[in-house]
Amino acid sequence: MLHTDQTFTQIDFAEQTVIGAEFDTCHFQGCNFARVNITDAKFIACVFENCDLSLANLTNTALRECHFKNCKLLGLRFDDCNNFGFEVDFESCLLDDASFYKLSLKKMIFKSLRLHGTDFTECDLSGAVFENCDMGGAIFEHTNLAQADFRSAINYSIHPEINRIAGAKFSASGLSGLLERYDIEIDFGR
Repeated sequence: MLHTDQTFTQIDFAEQTVIGAEFDTCHFQGCNFARVNITDAKFIACVFENCDLSLANLTNTALRECHFKNCKLLGLRFDDCNNFGFEVDFESCLLDDASFYKLSLKKMIFKSLRLHGTDFTECDLSGAVFENCDMGGAIFEHTNLAQADFRSAINYSIHPEINRIAGAKFSASGLSGLLERYDIEIDFGR
């Protein structure tokens, strides 16, 4: 079923058929997709505000030019999405325990997010910006972070020997996140 230019407010999609549905230029406000199977669905140029998509099944789901604001997106497997045209942005969302495994997220802007335990293994995050993000326990392994900006991010731990970080930007207070594996003490003269 195709939905175009529609606004959905306070809809519980657990009670709707979403598998294979298509949404073009739709706006979702306060909707619940938690644990919903949205396999093979297509979301094109859609906006999600104050929605809960936690643990939704994203297998082969197309997310193209989608914006998520103030959403709860816990445990989502973005790496299961259809990669063709994959383009999302997030603002003021909870993205704990999500997976972006092997995705190309070049120059993506992550704004005011909590990314606890989120997996960025083997991602291309070159030029990405992590603005005011809390990254406690986020996983970076064999990740391209060249030119990425972590200056206002906190609680990250990045191993420079197994990640590409050439040209990446870090604040002085964030240096411990690069060096914690070396069991050294850093004194900023306080």
